[in-house]
Amino acid sequence: MAKPRIVVGLDIGSSKIRTVVCTLDEKSTTPNVIGVGLAQSGGLRKGQVIDVEEAISNITSSLEDAERMAGEPIHHVFLGISGNHIEAFNSKGVIAISHPGNEITEEDIDRVLEAAQAVAIPNNRRILRIIPKSFTVDEQRGIKYPVGMTGIRLEVDAHIVTGLVTTVRNIEKCVLQAGVDIDDAIPGILAASEAVLTKRQKELGVVVVDIGSGGTSIAVFEEGTILQTAVIPVGAESVTNDVAIGLRTSIDSAEKIKIEYGSCIPDEVSDRETIDLASFSKIDMQKISKRHLIEIIEARYHEIFLLVKEELAKIHRDGMLPAGVVLTGAGSKMPGLVDVARDTLNLPVQIGFPQNFEGVVDKIEDPAYATAIGLLTWATKFEARPFGGVSSRSFGGIKKAFSGIKDWAKQILP
Repeated sequence: MAKPRIVVGLDIGSSKIRTVVCTLDEKSTTPNVIGVGLAQSGGLRKGQVIDVEEAISNITSSLEDAERMAGEPIHHVFLGISGNHIEAFNSKGVIAISHPGNEITEEDIDRVLEAAQAVAIPNNRRILRIIPKSFTVDEQRGIKYPVGMTGIRLEVDAHIVTGLVTTVRNIEKCVLQAGVDIDDAIPGILAASEAVLTKRQKELGVVVVDIGSGGTSIAVFEEGTILQTAVIPVGAESVTNDVAIGLRTSIDSAEKIKIEYGSCIPDEVSDRETIDLASFSKIDMQKISKRHLIEIIEARYHEIFLLVKEELAKIHRDGMLPAGVVLTGAGSKMPGLVDVARDTLNLPVQIGFPQNFEGVVDKIEDPAYATAIGLLTWATKFEARPFGGVSSRSFGGIKKAFSGIKDWAKQILP
């Protein structure tokens, strides 16, 4: 009997570094989680490395925690790439079908996606993902996968996700120096979406809002494929900063009281209720109004959802997504947040918990682990690794972004 394969997801966020280890056997494609590692994300800010040695140390700490719990060594990881440096745009590619009988082959899919990525991309940016949204054969639009069809002209609408070359390389370098190879680097919002969305939600129309520490990422799906991704440079860290400024407290105290007493529903709190900061800090000794704290938190989250609303308006989906909003990420756990999102976005809203995994459920049944679990889900679905990986023995040897896209496209398109 074959030994189960070990797959590892490494989510490097601006606040925490999360590692999740799972086993996969031939009979099941559901990840069986056997190890979880968590470390502070020192050495990084808003998804970018600011201290290489500290970043390596914290990545190593998270990996070692997961190794101890799993009882298995970690040699390879699927890496989640997040941060404000992520940008995305739509592109089209067109080719002529030249095969006998004009039958479209898998090679044609590669060629048309190569044509889609032949656009003017700045030298300082690197393609992380090319996602085929739909194909057009001659005049027939909306085709999901055209292999086997006949035609003269093949066109693709693609969504291209890019990252800053230096930022991605620095993150990869830190991971490699922590002693593991990278099987694939995946935009974090795409991974989180795989963990929290159902196929039906993607068909109906839905937006995932991943509220991280350094920023908020969104992904809009419709008719089973991605419509748009974006990164908003405001996240849970901004809430903490507002609390520190508004209440004139230290950042550490602000974070503690946000976690302990934070909410987005000021009407449930009396004006007379106070919080004694002396119980949180030896520096801050004053008492503060609990209602004022909640008003500050609500105002910043309201701003985040207004920015999400603007992104939806750009693609004419403001208030037009039947499956609504799925909130995920560590910043989504604030009490009352669903109500603020529902009132601001005028859509049904729910918290997105990771789905379709087994094993150490109590450790990771948490929106904060959506990206890490999504990396495992991605590995099970798209393990052909069409975009190549990076190893410590061949750093920088990335394959072409469209290499082997035919296998991947079969999986991502319904």
